[in-house]
Amino acid sequence: MNDDMNLTADGSATKPGMIAARGAMSALIVDDEAHARAYTRLLLITLGVNKVWEASGAAEALALYSEHRPSVVVMDINMPMMAGDGLMVKMLAIDPKVAVVVMTSESDVKTVRRFQELGAIGYLLKQSPRDQVTELLGATLDSLIDDEETE
Repeated sequence: MNDDMNLTADGSATKPGMIAARGAMSALIVDDEAHARAYTRLLLITLGVNKVWEASGAAEALALYSEHRPSVVVMDINMPMMAGDGLMVKMLAIDPKVAVVVMTSESDVKTVRRFQELGAIGYLLKQSPRDQVTELLGATLDSLIDDEETE
């Protein structure tokens, strides 16, 4: 391991200061399945995110996003009442810089492209191994920190 790297709680390497910076981040999890929200919360806490809100649907997610303006939104795309793309469009109307990471079991290329075109900063598959999801989510969080530092 490089001398200018630290280990995270999951054993992956990160730049110095990133773990502390992640602690200043907040997240909103949007998923209609309670077990998926619990799993995502565990991943975010493992990565050092201290403030996490949960929503089981679009209306609740929009209210929580408007009130708290979390650093990142981790959301499923298949939900009753409003699908993830509709929710993302509504969040973009509230804040054009909303950072959305899609975390779903849908791997269709057209769906991935649709969310990339909407501006999602990450697309993770729920069925991927935990260490892979944790590593990708951590890298995404770190990229948000890097973006804030360069602004």
